[in-house]
Amino acid sequence: MAHPTSNGTQNFKVVLLGEGCVGKTSLVLRYVEDKFNSNHISTVQASFLTKKINIDGKRINLAIWDTAGQEKFHALGPIYYRSSNGAVLVYDITDEDSFQKVKSWVKELRKMLGSELCLVIAGNKIDLEKDRTVSREIAEEYAGKVGAVHFETSAKLNEGVDDMFVALSRRMLTVSEEKDASDNNPLSRQNSQRRVVVVDDEEQAAAAAQQSRSCCSAS
Repeated sequence: MAHPTSNGTQNFKVVLLGEGCVGKTSLVLRYVEDKFNSNHISTVQASFLTKKINIDGKRINLAIWDTAGQEKFHALGPIYYRSSNGAVLVYDITDEDSFQKVKSWVKELRKMLGSELCLVIAGNKIDLEKDRTVSREIAEEYAGKVGAVHFETSAKLNEGVDDMFVALSRRMLTVSEEKDASDNNPLSRQNSQRRVVVVDDEEQAAAAAQQSRSCCSAS
């Protein structure tokens, strides 16, 4: 959960996950520093960048963790996504396997962090539209099932990148505010354990996300 600092700024942790070479680092560098390097450099384990933004007059500090996509680093995943408020799961629209890997990450994150984690699924490299193998419709349908928001992006052309991170920040802010309201409600605290759900597949994930939204809106 995010806690505001003494000056009212919200701190959120965001982790980027996905296969190697899908463009995670490029997305982060484009968003934080507005830079793009066409020469791919593999991330070793993880790197960390920060971004300060303002949404509807509310100050937010984003701590963005960019993780390595190589399989040998997969076991380190929990070290980096622990206590995250949001996750960006990146795939390459020209690589079907990278999209399937996103599904594995969704299952893992929902099991480990529950339904309060805000998920964004990013189909990157739309500048390579002619080589697309993952249809937008299929990706959006899947995202809807697991309570995620889907964006298509191009770090190279700077398309969809800002919109994606702003939308994720808005969702994290909403969840944080609803959680604070719930924590201040004695009845909600008594029932809080009922909302802890472990999910094994997409249908359960969608149900868990819907349950969380229903509980929050009713509190």
